[in-house]
Amino acid sequence: MSLPRMSLPYLLVEQAVKAGLLEDIGRAGDITSDSVVPEWQRATCVLASREAGVVAGLDFARAAFALIDPDIHFNVLIPDASRVAPGDNIAMIEGPARGILTAERVALNFLGPLSGIASATRGIADAIAHTEARITCTRKTTPGLRFAQKYAVRCGGGGNHRFGLDDAILIKDNHIAIAGGIIPALRAAKRAAGHLVKIEIEVETLVQLQEALAEGVDALLLDNMDLANLREAVRMISGRSIAEASGRITPETAPGIAETGVNLLSAGWLTHSAKVLDIGLDFES
Repeated sequence: MSLPRMSLPYLLVEQAVKAGLLEDIGRAGDITSDSVVPEWQRATCVLASREAGVVAGLDFARAAFALIDPDIHFNVLIPDASRVAPGDNIAMIEGPARGILTAERVALNFLGPLSGIASATRGIADAIAHTEARITCTRKTTPGLRFAQKYAVRCGGGGNHRFGLDDAILIKDNHIAIAGGIIPALRAAKRAAGHLVKIEIEVETLVQLQEALAEGVDALLLDNMDLANLREAVRMISGRSIAEASGRITPETAPGIAETGVNLLSAGWLTHSAKVLDIGLDFES
């Protein structure tokens, strides 16, 4: 079965990649490649995976080469959201050698980390595939790169939480403390929310959960609950709200958490601490 084409608007991709290239070429350009590699020299190379994982970020890599030299041709061999094995060639690149070398690091700086996020997400998604639950990310992202990192989560089979503070109302523990409790916080949110704005509230105990359910809410963030409490929370919610579990989500713990019947598992580490997928640029003789 072929995968659907995963992509982002080019305007977003170009803006991020251009910033990375400007940072890298500094004030005088790539003085190493310009001095060592003849201007006429052309080369063919491949982007190759050194380990198993899931690809994400090829449009960023393509943009890096195209922005440096539009004469560089970038041919995708294995598209985003695909699994790769060690030694797989992901893309083939041909064109002026200087430009390829200049763009190489920025291209890999996007492709490796984004593929790492996709690979980590896929690890969780696979671990809970026998349940109805889905893995999702959070707002714990690198400033300026949230759109890219959340895209990588989607490539790995996950879903996205809020993109920003204006997407939905998410009442956390500090909001509750300042508002004076679950009920005052929820009532204030409902007075302010537009008709299309969803409201979610974080609860840490079953007592807090009961308060939130009595008031009514779209989604409940069940924070750091053990499995017994999660099962009881799902029973109490009984489909009246979306149940989201957070805290200690790993490929090892995810199956047990998902089996409690929650709808979502959210993990911030997917976007802020996932291991980079090792991808290299290999020149052909």
